[in-house]
Amino acid sequence: MNATEQAAKAESFRAMHRGEQPLVMANAWDAITARLFEAEGFAAVATTSGGVSWALGYPDGEAAPWQEVVGQTARIARAVTVPLTADIEAGFGATPEAVGRSITDIIGAGAVGVNLEDSLPGPVPMRPIEDAAARIRAARAAATAAGVPIVINARIDLFLKNVGDEAGRFDEAIARGRAYLAAGADCLYPISLRDPATIGRLAKALGAPININVRAGWPGVAELAGLGVARITTATALTLVALSAVRDAVRDIRANGRFDAVNPTVGHPEMQQLLARK
Repeated sequence: MNATEQAAKAESFRAMHRGEQPLVMANAWDAITARLFEAEGFAAVATTSGGVSWALGYPDGEAAPWQEVVGQTARIARAVTVPLTADIEAGFGATPEAVGRSITDIIGAGAVGVNLEDSLPGPVPMRPIEDAAARIRAARAAATAAGVPIVINARIDLFLKNVGDEAGRFDEAIARGRAYLAAGADCLYPISLRDPATIGRLAKALGAPININVRAGWPGVAELAGLGVARITTATALTLVALSAVRDAVRDIRANGRFDAVNPTVGHPEMQQLLARK
């Protein structure tokens, strides 16, 4: 894929955030899961930082070496023809300039979008708004320099971190969202926000695409669409579903000495066919 093709794919991906229905993406962690999601009809594929990190043998939280993350992203990008957006956590860089270099690398791997977090490890949960916005500006500048107008999904971690009281959290989410949009973000991601009323208020106040992550028991596609949500993702949940199934199967083998749980509903020929595409 040359730069012109990649730029066109980025614009196509951006347009998916403005459709009549929300863009629903399953989050992949390797080439075969990405290929499977594409084959099941998803219009775009996202990576999950947790799933990618675990597949590489590291904990989530930028513990995986950056070049291994880039390599895994490149393998995923090669496996699909649909747009791929990469969860690169906080950008794998201590400074905005370092985040810009990470963006250049991940574009080189074939991604046409990224997630960028605004939280911090340790006792101070959130990066200052100005610092987080500067990192988004650096990401946008790097994408412009590369000639690929990636879709920047700016994560707002206030709800994940349960920062402050409800009213203050909402007001700060608005302030952060507006700052991130001004810095060059395309979509806002209040991760772990589940309350429908708050989702609707946030989407209306910001007037920009909103990404909501989901799992069992959360509002469905139709309800989220009615609230103004533009993008729906599964985050690490599908990775955990897969790992849960494997863990339960091997526990059954160990406990019972039988293989009743080794009964896949997908076969070797189907996987072969998925990856045999030229």
